[in-house]
Amino acid sequence: MAFKMHEIRELIRLIDESQIEEFEIDNEGAKVIIKKAGDRSAAVSSVEVTPVVQQAPSVSVAPVVTSAVAPVQEPIVTEAPKATEATIEDDQLHKIVSPMVGTFYRAPSPDSDPYVKEGDKIEETSIVCIVEAMKLMNELEAETKGTIVKILVENGQLVEYGQPLFLVKAN
Repeated sequence: MAFKMHEIRELIRLIDESQIEEFEIDNEGAKVIIKKAGDRSAAVSSVEVTPVVQQAPSVSVAPVVTSAVAPVQEPIVTEAPKATEATIEDDQLHKIVSPMVGTFYRAPSPDSDPYVKEGDKIEETSIVCIVEAMKLMNELEAETKGTIVKILVENGQLVEYGQPLFLVKAN
């Protein structure tokens, strides 16, 4: 039995949020291996789905399909004195990240005002953006209470799973 895509996505999300560095599961001939990148702040670095095919009783062939998720990249500050301050400040901020690959939209329609702007106060249930994936518009809730400090992506930009979208100063 092959793994369904939503099952693989859920596994990736759970592994990414955990302390687990590497995860492997074999389910009726289908094998999934998930490995994290060395950097703790990076997303899952690779996923392998391996269907096992029997050619002869004693020989098995395992083709590997690899889908790599790009590691999360922190913004680079070019001025040396401010880099230390920015790093300390970023560590104290909560990141709202994309739960999926898709297109980022700040507003419900092109004519509407954005859900949030820098400096806006938000609640856990506040809608902060939409991520469109496969023609489905997925509203993203803040899941934290605080103030939007920085919006990290542009309207209409493609985003990856785990990519930071907003920086929030928690209240």
